[in-house]
Amino acid sequence: MTTLIHRPEYASYDFGPEHPFTPSRLAVLLDLLRCLGHPAAPVAAPAATREDILSVHDEAFVAMVEALDRGETRPEAERFGLGTPDNPIFPDMDLAARWLVGGALHGARMLMEGAETRVLQLGGGLHHAQRDRAAGFCLYNDLAVAIRAFVDHGWRVAYLDIDLHHGDGVQNLFYDNDQVLTISLHETGHYLYPGTGHIHELGSGSARGLSVNIPLEPFTESESYLEAFEAVVPQTLEQFSPHVLVVQAGADAHFADPLGDLALTTQAFQTLYRRILELTDAHTKGRVLMTLGGGYEAQVVARVWTILYLTLMDLPIPEDLPREWLERWKHLLGPEVGRTLQDPKPAFPELPGREERARRNQDVVGRLRDSLLRYWL
Repeated sequence: MTTLIHRPEYASYDFGPEHPFTPSRLAVLLDLLRCLGHPAAPVAAPAATREDILSVHDEAFVAMVEALDRGETRPEAERFGLGTPDNPIFPDMDLAARWLVGGALHGARMLMEGAETRVLQLGGGLHHAQRDRAAGFCLYNDLAVAIRAFVDHGWRVAYLDIDLHHGDGVQNLFYDNDQVLTISLHETGHYLYPGTGHIHELGSGSARGLSVNIPLEPFTESESYLEAFEAVVPQTLEQFSPHVLVVQAGADAHFADPLGDLALTTQAFQTLYRRILELTDAHTKGRVLMTLGGGYEAQVVARVWTILYLTLMDLPIPEDLPREWLERWKHLLGPEVGRTLQDPKPAFPELPGREERARRNQDVVGRLRDSLLRYWL
């Protein structure tokens, strides 16, 4: 079984009604699980302490968050990524972010204590937060705090990021740490925020070769995505031999997400989740900590993360969406939401240029593997 971590206070991480990173995404998900007869029964983890946050973030940055939280006016706030359109200031934001960090950290501690092998944090995934600033809807980096705890415990950590966007914050925080392997599959930074995650970003010093990026062409479809995953991830995990896998499971690589241009289906996500669990069984004795992340279309994140939940819990995937759920959330789901949990087949009209995109992705993977060989052999 899988331990779930969530608490109502996660909804306080709220940038406002017009912001895409809205807590209503989780409300829709939790209600869908309940309507399907599999309500979440999560552990309510404590908030992270200030000391926990300082394990990866600078004192000056944390002090700035706290000052703004107290209502102080600080002209230099934007230098710390705060008070921007992506990261507006909101009441009690320090504690709201510490709740999310606390969930990931509690999950890490459960794994280190041997109390569980699979943990799913129903929230978090704030992978863009940097050591000294907020970025991309992310205030404190819950993933990095959990990874730091694993490393301090003496474990080698593999981090896998399947969010649409490059996991730049986690990569940067461990770029020179030879106990952490970071792998990110994302839409290429040539076209999408944060503009990083290129194949030449390989780590530094003794960690050279431990930052692995797979930047994919816009409109990459499921088959090409999964091919790139299989060409890189299993072998890299085998070479690194981690004690635990940490996964940022953003849902925004789905074809209907409004903030990017990858084209995965729900069926591809299910295949991906099952493959990740197979790899944890093979390389980490089943130990995996997963968080949520990006995903900005309500009906997409609800369906994709429900499939994640059911896969982790070894539960069957139902065919139909509950009518009561569809009716209750129709104001968020939109008029085009279907009646099934999985996407229809075909999910969308054939996109022109499929073969050329796949060829370009294969070329990127080939060049990445050539670059890694000198460090892995």
